[in-house]
Amino acid sequence: MNRYENVTILKNQQGKNYYSTVKYPNIPLNDTDIYILCNSVDRYDKLAQVYYEDSSLWWIISIANNASPQDGLFPPLDVYIRIPSNYLEIKNNFDILNKDVIVEEIKTPNNSPNVSPPTSY
Repeated sequence: MNRYENVTILKNQQGKNYYSTVKYPNIPLNDTDIYILCNSVDRYDKLAQVYYEDSSLWWIISIANNASPQDGLFPPLDVYIRIPSNYLEIKNNFDILNKDVIVEEIKTPNNSPNVSPPTSY
């Protein structure tokens, strides 16, 4: 699954393509969620492959654990993390949030369209 397949692609003044802002769904707690204690071999993509049979859904586990750093594939060591069980519903909500995003163009002083790329993450 490609989580960016429904995200709008924009073009900046230099002609370079970039994605519009990606929106992530809220992932509420669920009685059927799984909790695991992370060790040095755990990675979000490997956990997604084990629990969802799709490593590309690693972001669901990462976002569900918002106390964890969001800048890599490695969860914190010796910390329990939550693995949401309703991953198909979460993926569907992600697709709905990011489908047909309306992008407002920023007007430059000469009133020509100018879409600025997002700032670095």
